[in-house]
Parts: sequence; structure tokens; C-alpha cells
Amino acid sequence: MLYQVTIRPTNQTIEVNDDETVLAGAMRQGITIPYGCRNGACGSCKGKLVQGEIDYGKYATHILPDYEKRAGFALFCQAKPHSDLIIEARVINVAGQPEVKKLPCRVQSFKRPAEDVIILTLSLPTNEHLHFLAGQYLEIIMRDGKRRAYSMANPPHADSAVELHIRAMPAGVFTDYAFNRMKEKDILRFEGPMGTFFLREDSDKPIILLASGTGFAPIKSLIEEAFHNGIQRQMVLYWGGRQRADIYQLELALQWQAEHDNFSFIAVLSDAPEAEPWKGRTGFVHRAVMQDFPDLSGYQVYACGAPVMVDAAKKDFSEQCQLPEDEFFCDSFTPAAGVEGA
Repeated sequence: MLYQVTIRPTNQTIEVNDDETVLAGAMRQGITIPYGCRNGACGSCKGKLVQGEIDYGKYATHILPDYEKRAGFALFCQAKPHSDLIIEARVINVAGQPEVKKLPCRVQSFKRPAEDVIILTLSLPTNEHLHFLAGQYLEIIMRDGKRRAYSMANPPHADSAVELHIRAMPAGVFTDYAFNRMKEKDILRFEGPMGTFFLREDSDKPIILLASGTGFAPIKSLIEEAFHNGIQRQMVLYWGGRQRADIYQLELALQWQAEHDNFSFIAVLSDAPEAEPWKGRTGFVHRAVMQDFPDLSGYQVYACGAPVMVDAAKKDFSEQCQLPEDEFFCDSFTPAAGVEGA
């Protein structure tokens, strides 16, 4: 059965099947609502149900607590209509949204820049290129149908192969394979690109880029594509980790800083051992941003990595640094959402 869903404030109308989510129906009809995990674990697609009835689906309760549900909020990656709906949601205008495809790929190479991180390069079939927006992700499809999501670390203009940064996760289904059994020339399958974590190019505001762990991967893609496109907006990258090894491409970030006048880089360690010769910043990475930029009202922020970091940054930047809510863009590496890697 089809239901009519009206999206405010744009007043666009779509038709959604009773067995598909509002997000899926919107995507099928070429309308992009912000989303990340598609599994009810990141909150990117949260919006308001103004009128109608829905099945709320399965979701992480800390992402949609009961008080928000009572206030009318829902996660549109999970919500399925039981009637015609009126909803409030942001709609993103994306020029040239890439086609989502399922493709085979081959393990071209992998290396370990840190004990718990693999940089994996996947080659694509002859004459195939993965067209995507810098910051988007793909889903590795395992033989049993399970999926694990990883952001592309290469920029879109370098699309002859795909680069993924994979961090070991306890009992991680794909990471166990990647760290213990993967071999060069192994065949994998994936679907992508996905997600709405990409640079909003309709703004000239300076950019704060915030990463923890392998949340650096999509940030790397964003930065390299910005350089390639000649974007002159000021960019400051804050990359946080517990120890020096977590900043596993420190030299690359320092190279960018040396080569580009509009880019600067700050590494922040939260738990550097006393024996480790670290003379840089310490503490929580988002707090370092707040110390340097107490007023973020004129900035855009792109944050990616551990959910605890992303959530704290979103809250504190808004409440203490005057960052407009619609200028915070994030990709939360949530294991429950099938995203391994923070």
C-alpha cells in the first residue's frame, strides 16, 4: 500500500510503500534527507512527525530517547508509514548525486600504519570507477549477507581504486577477516556510495575538521578533494587519538600544512604515556577546538569518528561556542550501525 508523505518546510510530496522506510522512499524518488548508518544508530536522519502514524522500527534508545519520541521525533531510516504523513526534515540539494551500485572488487594491497589499523586498497573491475562525493561510505557485503560500512579515504578524483581505513574491533566480523585471513587478490563485494557526510560547497565559511581514530578517512577524502578543486576556504584539522600511534598518518597531515596556506593541523592525544615523547596538545580533541575557537558562529564543522566524540562536539559547540545547528555535519562510527572503525 502506498502512503503520501509531505516533507516540510519544502512541501515536497513523495509516495512511500508501507513496507519501506521514509528515508528509502525519499531516496528512491531522488530526495536526499540527511542520513548516515541507515540502522537507527547515528541520528543523522532524525526529524519530526507532524501528522500521521508510523512504525518507529528498531533503533538505539539513546539516539531517540522516549522524551524525544513523545515530542514527535522519529528516525526516518527506520520509520515506516501506517498512514499518510506530514513530517519535518531537512532536504539536501545534491547536484549530480552519484548512483548507488553493487560491485565486485579485488584486494590490491594492504598495509598497517599502526598495530590496530589497516589501510586497504581495493581495485575495481576493468572500466569501472566508483563515482562518489568526498566523505561518503560504502558497505562491504559479506558472504552471509552481513554488511560492514567504511568511508572512502581516497578523493573522488582518484577513483581507479578505493582506499579504506580499517580499525580492529573486538569480535568484529569483517575486521577478524581483514587482520587475520585477508590475502592480496581476494575478491570482495560492496555497495555504495552512501551517506550525506560531504562538503557543502554553497558556503564560503571557514571549516573546522574534527576526527578521532580512523574517522580521519573521510576527512582525508574531503581535504584532498578540496585541494584538487582549488577551494580556498580556510581549513583547520584537529585529529585526536589516545596515543601517538592513533595519529597514523601524521606525516601526511603535516605535509598538507606545509604545502597549503589555507590549511593547518593540530594533533591531540588524550592518553599519551609519560614515556612517550609527545610535545603536542593533550586532552579531548573537541575541547582543543573550543579552546582555540570559543566563537564558532561563523564556521562550519565536519566531525567524524567515535560517537562519544561526535556527540560531545555537537552538544558543546552548539551550547558553548554558538555554532549553528545546521552547520555541524557528522559521521558517527557506530558499531551497532555496522560501522567499524572509530
